[in-house]
Amino acid sequence: MNKKLLLSVTILAGLGVMALVAATARTMRPLPQSLAMAPESARGPVLLDRNGERISGKRTEWNMDDVVPLHQIPEFMRRAFILSEDKRFYSHNGVDWLARLHALGQCIWNMKAVRGASTITEQVVKMLHKRPRNAWTRWVEGFEAAQLERTTSKEEILEFYINQVPYASNRRGVAQAARYYFDRELDSLSKKEMLALAILPRRPTGYDLYKHPGRIDRQIKILCGFMAADGLVSMEERRWIETAPIQLKGPAADVDTYHFTRHVMDLVEKGRMPGGKIRTTLDMDLQRDVVALLDERMKALSGARAVNAAALVVDHSTGEILAWVSYGDRGKEHPGSYLDSVLTPRQPGSALKPLLYAMALESGWTAATILDDAPLDTKVGAGLHSFRNYSRTFYGPVTLRDALANSLNIPAVLTLRLVGGHSYLELLRAIGIKSLDQAAGFYGDALALGVGEAPLYQVTQAYTALANRGVALPLKALMEPNGEGPPRRIFTEETASIIGDILSDRTARRLEFSSSGAMSMSQGIAVKTGTSTGYHDAWAFGYDSRWLVGVWMGSLSRTPSAGLTGASGPAMLLQSVFARMNRDQPALPLYLSPRLVRERICQEGAIIRRENSGCLGRDELFVPGTVDAAIDSTTSSARRARLAHPVDGLLLAIDPRTPEKDQAVEFRVDGLKTGESVEWKLDGHALGVTADGRLVWPLRRGGHSLEAALLGSDRRTELAMGPVDFYVK
Repeated sequence: MNKKLLLSVTILAGLGVMALVAATARTMRPLPQSLAMAPESARGPVLLDRNGERISGKRTEWNMDDVVPLHQIPEFMRRAFILSEDKRFYSHNGVDWLARLHALGQCIWNMKAVRGASTITEQVVKMLHKRPRNAWTRWVEGFEAAQLERTTSKEEILEFYINQVPYASNRRGVAQAARYYFDRELDSLSKKEMLALAILPRRPTGYDLYKHPGRIDRQIKILCGFMAADGLVSMEERRWIETAPIQLKGPAADVDTYHFTRHVMDLVEKGRMPGGKIRTTLDMDLQRDVVALLDERMKALSGARAVNAAALVVDHSTGEILAWVSYGDRGKEHPGSYLDSVLTPRQPGSALKPLLYAMALESGWTAATILDDAPLDTKVGAGLHSFRNYSRTFYGPVTLRDALANSLNIPAVLTLRLVGGHSYLELLRAIGIKSLDQAAGFYGDALALGVGEAPLYQVTQAYTALANRGVALPLKALMEPNGEGPPRRIFTEETASIIGDILSDRTARRLEFSSSGAMSMSQGIAVKTGTSTGYHDAWAFGYDSRWLVGVWMGSLSRTPSAGLTGASGPAMLLQSVFARMNRDQPALPLYLSPRLVRERICQEGAIIRRENSGCLGRDELFVPGTVDAAIDSTTSSARRARLAHPVDGLLLAIDPRTPEKDQAVEFRVDGLKTGESVEWKLDGHALGVTADGRLVWPLRRGGHSLEAALLGSDRRTELAMGPVDFYVK
């Protein structure tokens, strides 16, 4: 060969080698000073419950909590891994060139990739440095493996590999895999089970013992043969290993803390808290029990078409969250299965009524204030909406105690009108229900019935203002302060005491609820349920002297349930949770302010009197100074004569299928007392006087203006009402 040509080839070859070396050097990444530090560098905060137990959450990239020192790993298992993955582990310097040549020959002979030849050291490098899988990355990993072997002992490399090797279902390391498949520790595994764990890393999903039982058997026999040749398996053991089936016994499912963990991590991120161990307020024992109770309850309600649910358990004296459960079968494909039911806004229905009546008590009302449970209409657009109770029954004059205990709708609407929608909305926002972000006019009278949407988290937080003697507390998920905000007094102790007394009064529920139903909790537990329009949402809240529990059930896909109510669904779970909370000792009586006064009263129609021989009385609680105003009162702040129908702006239509002369509308004034009557005037013309506050008027097309005057027993005008404008087309 020409010397010049030879020189040129040599120079080009040298340059090529230099370029290859340079490219390899640029691609290589630095290795950790110690393999033990690699997982630690990626470790985020470790969340602990209030008692120091690690909270199970989403599995991390590394196995950081189930690491087993090499000397505690059975010798048989260590030898099985070496024979399965890297026979010459102790003789090579990071790359097994004989294995690579053998693998290359197999690939050429079969014209496809049959097997790899990565050593255990190269597989460790692959774990440390995530790269696309191709020939170049294999080349670079070989150099990094050689570098790792120069700085790290074989024992450290093998220990890291066995503890970090990936298995199915995001398990890493033999300890996690042993629990996942056999629910046992390493030193109690059979030799066949150890062989299976040594083979599974080759194809974690393909050989998965749950999904593909028996597929791994041939590989176990081959590896068993190698182990027998090394004298590690006797002939009798070999026959048993090759014939005995693998007995799977998976561990109990991890308690679900996925959504709570996500909430805490959001708090940690916002608070810029460091890594390490962080103590949360969660009680893992209680979490397990509430998860089990909720699962059981949802199975019992499988026919009710409620596929999502949530439960919160709170220590209302501190605001600490003890259990956070969001039920939705995340493994199933149905709408809303991955949403957190605790934080998803839903319509609370009547669950907010205790807060409305507490506001009324703060303004001077009493538990004996009379409210008129009579037909009530309100304008919706140009039309009319008629309010009714769940039972479609009207009870006439009722006390505030009866109205709240039976969750009557019309008294709640009247209360809202008198305390003011804007003021009530501001109160709700002040105690944590921030999701109600529209103006009061947007919600209208329906705000009293829980038409706005709020998540279970916010409504439960609002209930602390009742459960905690009138002081609202922000809910806490971390034991250390994280900017939750200070406690805030919302109601007096007397108001909170009266509301709690009403909600725990079984007798007061007699009108709408059974005295022996799901809401009949043990003494000393205040309960309120809620059901949204169309049975989309069912709620229950309860509190005793220390615990506060909130429950929601429904479907996050917004499909209605099959008639599920707060009393038929969540209230049953509420009973079970309180039984669990108070299993060691019964709940103490609800706090009752010593300033409250007890008075024996009786109700005679719309008037409250002290107990007398003609009236069977009952005890009622009063704030000092309010008794005399309630007794023998002939008027009520909630009972005022009002022009109830038509409402201003109402649009009426004549039915073309019925003769016009046969069509009429009823004008109505509610709230009349004995001896009162109503004088009617339409479009400036007198229509007459009626004693019952009702007048039937034949429909006449066009715009009209109605006025009414309340006449006392002496026929003098006491109150002018209207004008109300309406239109007939």
